[in-house]
Amino acid sequence: MIAASSSLNVYLAPGVTNIRKSIDGLSLMVSELLELDPFSESLFVFCNRGRNKLKILHWQTNGFWLYYRRLEKGCFNWP
Repeated sequence: MIAASSSLNVYLAPGVTNIRKSIDGLSLMVSELLELDPFSESLFVFCNRGRNKLKILHWQTNGFWLYYRRLEKGCFNWP
């Protein structure tokens, strides 16, 4: 589970992301497209075209967490 802290930043990747990407692909997007450090104490949130799937990339101590959420009905509000 994600432990909330005051130093935790959350970044939404605008637009559409190919949700088939894994940790390596998403961390490359963070560093190249968002120009941020994927190893920082931050959450990077990505959404698919249908806005019914999210992936969250999170670095913690010595490895990445990859959270995945799929809605069966409805969609996420996304910028």
